[in-house]
Amino acid sequence: MKVNVVSIGGGTGLARLLSGLKQFVLSPNHPGSLPDAFPVINDLTAIVTVTDDGGSSGRLRQEFQMLPPGDIRKCLVALSEDELLMSKLFQHRFAGEGDLHGHSFGNLFLTALTHVTGDFLEAIRLSSEVLAIKGRILPSTMRDVHLVGELENGAALLGESLIGQSPLRIQRISIFPGSCDPLPETLEAIARSDIITLGPGSLYTSLLPNLLVKGIPEAIRESPACKVYIGNIMTQRGETLGFSASDHLRAIGQHGGDLLFDYILLNLTPISETQKKNYLEENAAQIENDLDRMNLYRVKVVFRDLLADGEKVRHDPRKLAHAIFDVWLSDKMKQTIQGSSILDGVAEHS
Repeated sequence: MKVNVVSIGGGTGLARLLSGLKQFVLSPNHPGSLPDAFPVINDLTAIVTVTDDGGSSGRLRQEFQMLPPGDIRKCLVALSEDELLMSKLFQHRFAGEGDLHGHSFGNLFLTALTHVTGDFLEAIRLSSEVLAIKGRILPSTMRDVHLVGELENGAALLGESLIGQSPLRIQRISIFPGSCDPLPETLEAIARSDIITLGPGSLYTSLLPNLLVKGIPEAIRESPACKVYIGNIMTQRGETLGFSASDHLRAIGQHGGDLLFDYILLNLTPISETQKKNYLEENAAQIENDLDRMNLYRVKVVFRDLLADGEKVRHDPRKLAHAIFDVWLSDKMKQTIQGSSILDGVAEHS
């Protein structure tokens, strides 16, 4: 079985997902190396948010009037066939106190290629060739857009970096300028996809900005693909403290419209005591999977062990890829589950 996959998001979350999915992209250098139980990814497309205005990306964006390269760089490295030297080079961040301080080599490489070619998209394509990536990366829009966050007290914050540090709960985000279009290739990829994923990642600064680009939520809704929202494991300071899983679904509905996704994929494994202590300073906690409220959004809920080993709470890339394919295979077989049941360690609710 061959499938086309579109993964939407940004930041570290999208990069981890891509690093798991790329294991199922059949490489010319390693033909026939995939397990028979899972499909082969024929086309893997990452649609990446471009609203970052902080750190190295923000400095380069302001100085050279280009789209921020940071999230694109992370996806390039995640999809790279060679995760050793070249990926380490692209992720290398300069120390010291000079002008290069804080910049990553990959960001500078993309910036230089953009100036040499005069085209950010061409810079991404050439970088993809250098890293021999197993997929394709598209910015969600080529327009120079900025995020605007409306807080619960009515105040507004301009810029992703400020929104991500907000001490107050975010009510809604928008983009400025308000009208921006996606690339035609983005809409084409969504239309011919078999699987569409959103997440994991920062809700208001990595995921929702993609749904504010004109035409993307409509294309997702019209696509016959199996659509999976991947829930975060932890709440996040400045964005989602106190949020449950259903609060995330509510925000997606507010910004992209109802019924965008068929499934929500959630981690069921409790984090360790050590991990809890590591997140105390941020007041972050494991997200509550509130089934009763999630049922209001007419989405099937799938639980899996998605937790990676380590001190930081992260999704395990391979577990995540396996879970997505399980959901797709179940959906393809048109299994209708009424009420609540448990199959092979997967709890689903419709």
